[in-house]
Amino acid sequence: MSLPTSSHSPNNATPTKPVSIALIGAGSIGKRHLAALKASTRCRLVAIADNNPASAQVAQHEAVPFFDHYDSLLQTIKPDGVIVATPTEHHLQPTVAALQASVHVLVEKPVMATLDEAQQVINLSTETGYSVLVGHHRRYYERVEKAKAIIEDGTIGQLVAVVGQWTMRKHDDYYDSAWRRQWQAGPILTNLIHDMDSLRYLCGEVSEVVARANNQVLGHEKEDTAAAIITFASGVLGTFLLSDQTASPWSWERATGENAAFPATAQNAVKFMGTKGSLEFPNLTLWHHDGTPADWLHPMQSMHIATELEDAYIKQVDHFADVILGRAEPRASAVDATETLKATLAVLESSQHAQPVRLSGRPL
Repeated sequence: MSLPTSSHSPNNATPTKPVSIALIGAGSIGKRHLAALKASTRCRLVAIADNNPASAQVAQHEAVPFFDHYDSLLQTIKPDGVIVATPTEHHLQPTVAALQASVHVLVEKPVMATLDEAQQVINLSTETGYSVLVGHHRRYYERVEKAKAIIEDGTIGQLVAVVGQWTMRKHDDYYDSAWRRQWQAGPILTNLIHDMDSLRYLCGEVSEVVARANNQVLGHEKEDTAAAIITFASGVLGTFLLSDQTASPWSWERATGENAAFPATAQNAVKFMGTKGSLEFPNLTLWHHDGTPADWLHPMQSMHIATELEDAYIKQVDHFADVILGRAEPRASAVDATETLKATLAVLESSQHAQPVRLSGRPL
């Protein structure tokens, strides 16, 4: 994508000067982005916008201007980029406003609440020439890249199947906010979308989804549990179990210890299985036959592959700086993230209509 030339375009940016970033939405995920901004040497926070008056204290603490609406911020300050960290159903308006103001955007996942909204953002990004980077932060981990290499270089042979789960019990007062009881904030769009993006990144595009979901535990509009059978375009078959009401050790967060709020168990939650071996993920454990035929008559050995647990949010915001400066294309673009959204929404659609949803060649 060719980027426009302006005082805020990469062509005129000073390489050694940190890019200016405004934060729209200073809730829980907004504060995570704020911490990354403060740790980054590539970016500097210049303003915060939030419709919650309590967030003014956050801005005061950071010594930056506070605005109760993103329009006021964009009319007053011209940042190089904005981070949109609002609830999913409120991603569209601030993203559109920023692009129309000639500002690059890092928007939290999912890219938008609907495919129609995602297409609007794709079109506007193309028209304005300003980039949209989507916050699929797991793509910045070394362990994800190593898993991709192991799968693609034939170490486990031909990839045949994948099985995974995200099963954690959220604390009761998590649902005190009404929006967290709605379908947009259910575990499919809030949690599964992370894993769906990783599965797409590691296994290729999704061609069909068959799923079931229910809300038998809490009875809210959003689902409690979902199970999906995923067919990839390559022919790989996968299953995934999801629940935010199960006390279990199996999830990305518990496996990695990425978030200190969720005590780590180091238990892997995903398994990639091939004709010559298998890989446990995200703490990489490779299972293989050492010098013997790869069949059930011969013993297998396991080998742990060590990786560092980087701060993916810092790496993501540093990448955002490179995108703003024209040094990189978005690692997770609006187009790419829309494919993840499409596959994730297919889980909802299939569970609602009790029938398969085909995605191959499906228009947005």
